[in-house]
Amino acid sequence: MRGISVSASDDTIMFARPELDSILNVYGRLVASGDCKDYAIDSLSDRAVFSIFRRTNDFPLYRVEKVPANAKRQGAWKLLAPGGAILKRGHELAPILKFFDKKRFRIVE
Repeated sequence: MRGISVSASDDTIMFARPELDSILNVYGRLVASGDCKDYAIDSLSDRAVFSIFRRTNDFPLYRVEKVPANAKRQGAWKLLAPGGAILKRGHELAPILKFFDKKRFRIVE
């Protein structure tokens, strides 16, 4: 396994604190409802990704991605389904997270 360098000179994309607070608020509601149990945060050179998992060893149920390079085109924010299909896309985070406000989905095991 390769080691990952975490130095000050790395140009990685990160979530700002208010953005992360909003995402963790949604994640907390999903945990409280029993829909998910784990998450991961990835900071890459071109995007920041917050992945939501049903169980620790599963594929992510949802991924919230921040891609600043797309900010002027489709918007910097995306919500992706497990297969990579884009569920929502936009310039602001709040409308993307509204997807989770209504119980539009039911996870079946």
